[in-house]
Amino acid sequence: MFDKPRLSLVATIIAMIVQWLLAWFWVPVDDAQGDVYRIIYLHVPAAFAAFTSAFVLAVASILALRSPNSSKLDLSKAATEVGLVFTILTLATGSIWGKPTWGTWWTWDARLTTTFLLALMYGGWLLLHNAIPEGPSRVRSCSILGLMIAVDVPIIYKSVTWWRTLHQPQTILRSGGSTMDGDMLALLLSGIAIMVIVCLSMIFVRRQNIRLQESLEEKSLRGVV
Repeated sequence: MFDKPRLSLVATIIAMIVQWLLAWFWVPVDDAQGDVYRIIYLHVPAAFAAFTSAFVLAVASILALRSPNSSKLDLSKAATEVGLVFTILTLATGSIWGKPTWGTWWTWDARLTTTFLLALMYGGWLLLHNAIPEGPSRVRSCSILGLMIAVDVPIIYKSVTWWRTLHQPQTILRSGGSTMDGDMLALLLSGIAIMVIVCLSMIFVRRQNIRLQESLEEKSLRGVV
């Protein structure tokens, strides 16, 4: 039987597929970029999912720091793993979009660089978690890094206004309102909402799996003893 998080994940994945079909066959072609712009309906939602993972990681890190005697980092680990997946997806789709629009797969643009840093820090968190034995030291170290990861998110978001960059300026949240066509904007916002729900469902399903794995390992150790 499926539990609620898994049912939520299946339902939102189905909704996400429907949203992608609408992105390809319903919304109009962009006047400036043509059909290539349609990757925005995967690229931008994936970025927001990566940011959502960082927010969950920050909350989990604060809770862990408030309970230094706890050795459990299951929620933090789940958020980090899911965040890394969505950050890599963001970078990959951004590169695919960048080739026809910028003429290159990669450039050290401010937003690309700070997003790449986010992926490195997510990966670094997992390496740090595996390098330190279970205990308060692991909790403190991983939680501090988790908060540093969360700090990178607003830097990524504001990078296009803080620095001169090839990346297009903000098109959703901007003074004077969005520059996007109404149908395009509505579909993009719904795609972001769906992807965030997918992200949260993945985090909590992964957390359950981590807890189950830890429980089985503890039972196995007791059996050996």
